[in-house]
Amino acid sequence: MARFRTRLALLGSAAALAAGALIPGQFAGASSAAAADEKQWVALGDSYTAGVIRAAGNNFEVPRDGCERTDRSYPQVIDRDLGGLFELINVSCGAATIDHVTGTPQEPIGRHMPPYSEDPDYPFPAVPPQIEAVGPDTDVITVGVGGNTLGFADILAKCPQLGGENDGKGTPCKDALGGGIPARLKTVRQDYDRMLEVLHERAPHARILAVGYPTVIPQDASTCDYGDLTQFGTITQGDLDWLREDVLEALNKTINDSTGTQDAASYVDLYSPSRSHSVCDDRKWVEGFVTLPDQLSFVHPNALFHRNAADHVEEAMLNTIS
Repeated sequence: MARFRTRLALLGSAAALAAGALIPGQFAGASSAAAADEKQWVALGDSYTAGVIRAAGNNFEVPRDGCERTDRSYPQVIDRDLGGLFELINVSCGAATIDHVTGTPQEPIGRHMPPYSEDPDYPFPAVPPQIEAVGPDTDVITVGVGGNTLGFADILAKCPQLGGENDGKGTPCKDALGGGIPARLKTVRQDYDRMLEVLHERAPHARILAVGYPTVIPQDASTCDYGDLTQFGTITQGDLDWLREDVLEALNKTINDSTGTQDAASYVDLYSPSRSHSVCDDRKWVEGFVTLPDQLSFVHPNALFHRNAADHVEEAMLNTIS
């Protein structure tokens, strides 16, 4: 459905451009007015929006700012699909928290993750809070954030160590960290509620599309190969089940619940469409800790995910102007 509507939109834009080429000079002002009708779209978010890894395309910004936006991430895909309808301002940034969206400058890390990788351009200057790109003229805001406020990357870094120490048995990561997850989710909810409020204050006429996170861990964690770094390394099967149910699915629910409190906001579900494309599936949309032959991916979506995400986000965006 989304691709069909996208093609209709593109055909409409192409027809408008073709008609514009035939308009006499005295009506040139009408063409400029049409361009002014473009909806202003601001894309906010973390690495699952920005792209970050090479499997999600190439970094296209010169000079680099360390946020690692890639050319096959879903905001850039949508911009190519709907460029005649929406004017994109993409300020998403790898490792961003909700607070980096709403009020705190961020110091991007680029691809600097010692001891695993060194970035020759690190350190990068701080970038402003993402919300500074939003204003009264903003028509649509997409925002995909919350995982770093929850501390998902830190959890992912800890779980393989604990799983290895326990020879792949039991739920050592859940045992060590599970008790703190409800408090982390509470923080996400509080920060997300506040973010939606301040976005609405800055852009009172904008439609806010809260973009959820994809399926990362399969429903049957036994399909994951213990010790395989292209999957989850030495995270135990029991901890994978815990991460899926109590962490990732709970995070999406928290975001969805927060969105439901705002009339101007709606939730875009990317979890359901990606159920058969987890890290452990043959046709994966999310890479594991590494992508062969030698790329660190640390459980991030690839270009296949971003193409699918673009379809669903596009449909939601088109609904804002239908």
